[in-house]
Amino acid sequence: MFTIKKKRKLNPSMTLMDIDAPFIAKKAKAGQFIILRVNERGERIPLTIADYDREKGTVTIIYQVVGKTTMLLDQLNEGDAILDFIGPLGKPSELEGYRKAAVIGGGAGCAIAYPQSKSLHAMGTKVDMIAGFRNQDLIILEDEMRAACDHLTVMTDDGSNGNKGFVTDALRKNIEAGAGYDLVVAIGPLVMMRAVCNLTKPYGIKTIISMNPIMIDGTGMCGGCRLTVGGKTKFACVDGPDFDGHKVDFDEAIKRSKTYAGMEREAARDFKCHLMEGAEHA
Repeated sequence: MFTIKKKRKLNPSMTLMDIDAPFIAKKAKAGQFIILRVNERGERIPLTIADYDREKGTVTIIYQVVGKTTMLLDQLNEGDAILDFIGPLGKPSELEGYRKAAVIGGGAGCAIAYPQSKSLHAMGTKVDMIAGFRNQDLIILEDEMRAACDHLTVMTDDGSNGNKGFVTDALRKNIEAGAGYDLVVAIGPLVMMRAVCNLTKPYGIKTIISMNPIMIDGTGMCGGCRLTVGGKTKFACVDGPDFDGHKVDFDEAIKRSKTYAGMEREAARDFKCHLMEGAEHA
């Protein structure tokens, strides 16, 4: 059992938890993930490691409450325990040797972009971080991201924070102003990562993306995270999650990511109804 040491709501749909997992905290690196199971009847889901504290022995996860398992997880509080918490899994991000980088996070992807920026910054790389959200109310980790880079730009689709536009708008502006990036890291919705890669490719800027959004079982056995990279078949969970974004077949990945969308919505709806019925009888 893995005890929840801290729980903090980041916005109406996103939650941060620190989990007591000293053996994972000891080995965790940026880009890796864990697999958890809330209880003995729960499904296994992968979540990227958002942070870790080797001295305290804790691992930080950040999740968006969108499906049955994240709804179930969000019912737990500090002092409660998660049944299974396994990791670190996946290949660590290869971030050494870069002079100046732009780290791009989109929505929930900022929870994963943050440790990438933090790791690069700790290595002495100059880092510009660009974070994008639909509106001001959904902004997360602003203070943490600011501390993990040299310059932070937060964009909102509707301009409610005073900075309207997409992450690609800010990235293009920096590149055209002579930022001189030798690395771009993009993490977020597949369509956002594709847009970033389409922007950086003509400039020849190496672009790393994380394919965690399409992972399911996290072991390579289910085949759900299969994708084509440079014409070859890869699996996001065992060959990644990081890949060269200019070689990824995004059209194929986007299509595959929708395979179980209907089943996931049905499971979430049924579980939500179950929670409401329980509240009525309480």
